[in-house]
Amino acid sequence: MFSRAEIEDATRIVARNFAATPQYCWPLLSQRAGCEVWMKHENHTPTGAFKARGGLLYVDELQRASSSRTSPPAGLITATRGNHGQSIPYAASRYELPVMVLVPKGNSPEKNGAMQAWGAELVVYGKDFDEARVEAQARADQLQLQFVPSFHPALVRGVATYALELFTAVSDLKTVYVPIGMGSGISGLIGVRDLLGLTTEVVGVVSDRADAVATSFETGNLTETSSANTFADGMACRVPDPEALEIIRRGAARIVRVSEDEIAAAMRAIYTDTHNVAEGAGAASYAALLQERELQRDQRIAVILTGGNVDASVFASVLRGETPVP
Repeated sequence: MFSRAEIEDATRIVARNFAATPQYCWPLLSQRAGCEVWMKHENHTPTGAFKARGGLLYVDELQRASSSRTSPPAGLITATRGNHGQSIPYAASRYELPVMVLVPKGNSPEKNGAMQAWGAELVVYGKDFDEARVEAQARADQLQLQFVPSFHPALVRGVATYALELFTAVSDLKTVYVPIGMGSGISGLIGVRDLLGLTTEVVGVVSDRADAVATSFETGNLTETSSANTFADGMACRVPDPEALEIIRRGAARIVRVSEDEIAAAMRAIYTDTHNVAEGAGAASYAALLQERELQRDQRIAVILTGGNVDASVFASVLRGETPVP
C-alpha cells in the first residue's frame, strides 16, 4: 500500500502543519469496558477530525505534480458530509487554490459553516452524500476542476500518519476499533499495522443503518444500500469504494454494526469520562468495544476518536439522554 519512506514523508508534511495528536489511556473508559482503553484523539487536529491529514498530503502532492505542468488545475471540487470537506479547503488555503464542496440537503449547519470558513464555495445538492458525489464528478468535467474523491492513495497515506503515531506510542495492542465511512482511515491503519509487522487486530465499525461495507465484507460482493439514514454522518455511505473494500477484506478481522442508541450512549460516556466531544462516527469505535466487552476483557485496546464535529443542538440532545433522529 505504501512504503516506510512514503509514510515518513507523509508524517513530515503533516508535522509541518500541526503536532501529533495525543493518545490517552482513560481509566473511566477502561472501567466501563473491562479492559485497558487507549483513545487516539483525532478530534484534536485543526479541523477537528483525522481527515485533515489526508487533505494536506493530497494537496501537497498535487502542487508538486503541478510544478512540472504548464496548466495546473484551476481549482478542486469534492463532495462530503463535513470532515473531508473541511480537510481539502484547509489544505488548499495554503496555496490559495479554490475549492468547491458539494453537500447534501440537510447537512450539518456547523460543518457547512466550518467548510466555508476554510474558504470553500459550498453547494447544496442531493438527498445524501452519494448523490452529491455523483454531481460533483459531473461538475468537475463541466467546470474543468479536479475532482477529489473521498478515497485516494494520497488521502490514505496522509491519514495513515495517525496510525504510525498510535502504534509508536502504544505497544502490544490486541485490537484497534475504527469507524468506516469511505475507508481511508481503516485502510491507513491496516497499512501501517502491516508495515510494522504487528499482529494487532483491526476491527471496522459501521452504523447498522449504513452497513453497505459490512454486508460487502461478509458476502464478498460489493453491495450498495438504498439508504444510509444515520445521525453519525461520517459513516453515512451507501456505496462502498471498491479499492477500499479490497484492503478491508484483506486486513480487517471483522466489522461490527452499532445501533444509533449505542452510538449516542458512547458519545455520552466519552464526554462524561474524558470531557471530550465526539461526533457520532468518532464515538462509534468505543460503542463497538462496549458491544464486544466480554471478548476484550483485560486486554489492551485502542479506539479511534476520528472527529468531534457535532452540531451543538445534536450534542445537547445526546447529553439529555436522547438518540438524535437523522
